[in-house]
Amino acid sequence: MRLEILPVPGIGDVTEGDDLAVLIGTAAPWLRDGDVLVVTSKIVSKAEGRLVDVPADGPERLAARDEVLAAETARVVATRGQTRIVQTHHGFVMASAGIDASNVDKTRLVLLPVDPDASARSLRAALRDRYRIDVAVIISDTMGRPWRNGLTDVALGVAGMPAIRDHRGEVDPYGNELQLTQMAVVDELAGAGELIKGKCDQVPVAVVRGYLPATSPPTDGGPAHPPTEGNGLAHRPTEGSGRDDRPAVRLVDDGVGAAALVRESALDLFSLGTAEATAAGLRAAATLADGPGAAPVDPAAVDRAIAAVARVVAPGTSFTPVTDDEVRVGLAATVDGWPAGATGLVLGAAPTPVDQPDLVRFGADLHRLRIALAAEGIGSALLPPPTGSIASACLAL
Repeated sequence: MRLEILPVPGIGDVTEGDDLAVLIGTAAPWLRDGDVLVVTSKIVSKAEGRLVDVPADGPERLAARDEVLAAETARVVATRGQTRIVQTHHGFVMASAGIDASNVDKTRLVLLPVDPDASARSLRAALRDRYRIDVAVIISDTMGRPWRNGLTDVALGVAGMPAIRDHRGEVDPYGNELQLTQMAVVDELAGAGELIKGKCDQVPVAVVRGYLPATSPPTDGGPAHPPTEGNGLAHRPTEGSGRDDRPAVRLVDDGVGAAALVRESALDLFSLGTAEATAAGLRAAATLADGPGAAPVDPAAVDRAIAAVARVVAPGTSFTPVTDDEVRVGLAATVDGWPAGATGLVLGAAPTPVDQPDLVRFGADLHRLRIALAAEGIGSALLPPPTGSIASACLAL
């Protein structure tokens, strides 16, 4: 495969109501079937009127921006100082919900398109109807990445090609069947397009040629690169008609779009920032449910939980797991309210001599252990000690 990445200069400033198909088709009459257009989301937003007015500067501007950000946010993922990583209503996880203040008047902010996939489908259809060319369209924007510095462009919307190339079930040269490999090819193409679009060059559209097969050849053999003046054009419309005489062709259906790239937050292994995940864990600890879990208890996990709190409990406090099944069953039989499904027992003893403040501290230390057990996936119920034991309380696991 040989790829070419071609700029589309000359589009100029885009304003609300502009016809992007006309702007792109006029600036790039050399487009051919099978090209992939990588279109910066900002010009799509401008054409669709996705702009809001804000004060030019001062605290009023910050307050207005915060209000807009709140409206564009489905949930907050992470906050660091003034930086907020949020999930948008589209499902994208982005800094500031993709709100942009660059390359626009100081009194306006640019929001993401309402439905980037629909925007891609609309632009693709307009280019096909007006110029009789069938291209794929990617609506791109810039995102950061976990664990890596720097930004890259990714696809927010796509039409005319699959967002993901699924290699699962294929066999590599060594005979290994691929089990997990799904390549986000539209993100790769968006990043390739950004290499020549840049951020300050006012080139909002790039063309990637060679990734998709052309469904029909150019009418005159067309050039591989944008033509210079006097060269034949790959798709010059018939004079005065706004289109040529070839029948419209189609690469593929529009497809499901870039929505296929959005992972549900419930399935995301990293759905919160570190500080936010810690805060969520502390809130969960404060409302820890009382009761053992359904799975058998792993003695090694119990030992890890006890070790985790050993240095923070009051001196003299002891937690002893009962590992002998016969002993555990005998002790449990004397505990009022012992849960029928419990399979583990930890005896807790407060330091002696004990007074009322010591008992309060002992209760807090028991809850610390319950939290540590919960972190190991072990549910627990706080109960009175077995009859006749020296323990102060026990935990049913």
